[in-house]
Amino acid sequence: MSVQERWVAAPPEAVWQQLADGWGYADFVVGTAHVRRVDPGWPRPGTRIHPVVGAWPLLRRGSTTSEEADAPHRLVLTARSWPLGGARVVFELLGRDGGTLVRLSEDAVEGPGRLVPRPLRAPLIKARNTETLARLEGLALGRGTAAGGQRAGAP
Repeated sequence: MSVQERWVAAPPEAVWQQLADGWGYADFVVGTAHVRRVDPGWPRPGTRIHPVVGAWPLLRRGSTTSEEADAPHRLVLTARSWPLGGARVVFELLGRDGGTLVRLSEDAVEGPGRLVPRPLRAPLIKARNTETLARLEGLALGRGTAAGGQRAGAP
């Protein structure tokens, strides 16, 4: 499993707020083009967000299911998009030094992605998740959003 960490100068509640906004996933998850639907109650376990992943013209519909949600400490997701398969994604938020240590763990759990040997897939996951954490940090600190920290078009 690939694990990345990043310290964010914001409390766990501010980071969790970004994770709990299903409509905002495309703002920080690398490879997500946009979100087309969010189940009511997200991120309650069993609810899903429905992103479109990839880049045009290779866009694919996907789904991300919340498996575990312990606000503001831990979120466990299963992300699926054919033909890539599925991945288990774990966000852990640990209050540290007046901010939050965000630990992001991910690995392929089903489909063709599991066929790629771990030594080959781990560097790709690491690079993607390093950028994902940088984007998440910017949002938690109020950078990279529409005026006033509110995303444009947010309900």
